[in-house]
Amino acid sequence: MNSRLVATKIICRVVNNGQSLTSAIEIELSSIPNIKDRALIQAICYGTIRYYHCLNFILNRLLRKPLKDKEIRVLILVGLFQLKYMRIKSHAVVSQTVSAVNKKTWVKGLVNAVLRNYLRQEQNLKNLVEVNEIAKFSHPKWMIDWLKSDWPEHFEKILTENNRQAPMALRVNQLETTTDQYLKKLQEKDINAFVSSVRKDTIVLNSGVPVEQLPNFKKGYVSVQDTAAQLAAGLLGVQAGHRVLDVCAAPGGKVTHLLEVQPQIEKLVAVDIDENRLSSINENLLRLNVKADCIAGDACRPSQWWDNQLFDRILVDAPCSAMGVIRRHPDIKLLRRQEDIKKLQQLQKKILDAIWPLLKPGGNLLYVTCSVFKMENSTQVSDFLSRTPDATEIPIHANWGMTQVHGKQILTGENGMDGFYYACLRKN
Repeated sequence: MNSRLVATKIICRVVNNGQSLTSAIEIELSSIPNIKDRALIQAICYGTIRYYHCLNFILNRLLRKPLKDKEIRVLILVGLFQLKYMRIKSHAVVSQTVSAVNKKTWVKGLVNAVLRNYLRQEQNLKNLVEVNEIAKFSHPKWMIDWLKSDWPEHFEKILTENNRQAPMALRVNQLETTTDQYLKKLQEKDINAFVSSVRKDTIVLNSGVPVEQLPNFKKGYVSVQDTAAQLAAGLLGVQAGHRVLDVCAAPGGKVTHLLEVQPQIEKLVAVDIDENRLSSINENLLRLNVKADCIAGDACRPSQWWDNQLFDRILVDAPCSAMGVIRRHPDIKLLRRQEDIKKLQQLQKKILDAIWPLLKPGGNLLYVTCSVFKMENSTQVSDFLSRTPDATEIPIHANWGMTQVHGKQILTGENGMDGFYYACLRKN
């Protein structure tokens, strides 16, 4: 088995077929049992897609004429990524990448020549990358322009953070153990970690590990969830006896956290439009030994699934561009289109308008996205407040995020967190 060839097949699924990187990896790695091989392939895939725009820029300057074969083009990008960003000896990279050509023997010489040419011109190419924004930040131009417009003082940091590997954060289930006790269990396993400066229930690992290596993971002692996503449960302020609704709830991280924080919730209803994704919520509920009513339903059409009983608290985990989690899903930079954002904004509007009538007078709704685009966040909430007379904002007073006209924005990388937006609304 040639790891570079497998990585090329995975990346081609994303680049040429529009498949998500997560699902492409699952399909191609399902038959590879060796852990080291799987780790190398994943590292190459994530890295090549993370730096795709930069590598593509470099390749275009190394080719004398356009390369029409899409698979070979991706294979060369895989080789360039290893030469530029991985600590693998260059002769091994060239040799393994050339051998991955497989049956297309006619291009072995081309692959070999391009990679060796890169090694000869490395410094010159590095200089060219620095003066080209798309190559330097390895993002599509429209993303760079939008971030520059929304965050003129912060856009470079956001783009840089997007290209870094995200930390692995754990939410400690206080119903089962304490943060200090679990930290000791990790130390006993030689897993280095520290308590988050943002949340005392959150532990951040110095290096990620498979969940199977986490002590008592199957018993529900911890869940893997970014620190920023863990803020939702506290902001919603659920009390004993409350009826709670979580729409767009899959994969269920916030659902289970709410049940950990307040075990005496009267009823928690988790709704998601994708019936297949509800299985992930049920798996998490089972592992953590908590219960919720999981319903496959469209958040824009609550009449199809709602029992006409009002809710005390509602969490709207709105579908969005996911611009705040690009470092976890770098394929967003290849699959997301500029025109998608307007459609998502319209969907967010529909969901807010449809769900608001389900909230009790005096109840709270928490609007959440994992985006850093203002049109999905503060602008969306501002528009909602202007057309909804019985809605008022509850200011968020916290030592994290940037206070906006409405709500609070966490920019990617702040205290190691993903990019998230929160706004608390109350029905008068």
